[in-house]
Amino acid sequence: MKKTILILDDEVSICMLLQNFLSQDYDVITKNNPLEALEWLDSTIPDLIICDIQMPEMDGYGFLTKVRQRGFTKHTPVVMLSGRSESKERIKCYRLGAQDYLTKPFNPEELEELVKKNLYPIHYAIEW
Repeated sequence: MKKTILILDDEVSICMLLQNFLSQDYDVITKNNPLEALEWLDSTIPDLIICDIQMPEMDGYGFLTKVRQRGFTKHTPVVMLSGRSESKERIKCYRLGAQDYLTKPFNPEELEELVKKNLYPIHYAIEW
């Protein structure tokens, strides 16, 4: 059974790109609206969430906070995705409970490694 990844980004092209990279190995669900994603999370718990920071209605920080406040998704790994590479942005995400931070434009190999690291943390390394 494939692991499920929720991708949340208001840019449809980014969702399609991420889905293209990940759908061979994972069940990928895309949402373009944080409120819609939160509603979806009421009935489903993904194995990983990849979330953009800059979105209308609710930004990624607000979404991450809501995810961490919910009992069922409290421990779901979250990778934040942003066009901003400043250290203060990363630190803010980590303090809100994100496991990782990926800067746009991203390297597909780095994306793949972050996904593996977060879905299979103990068995991540190819060689010990």
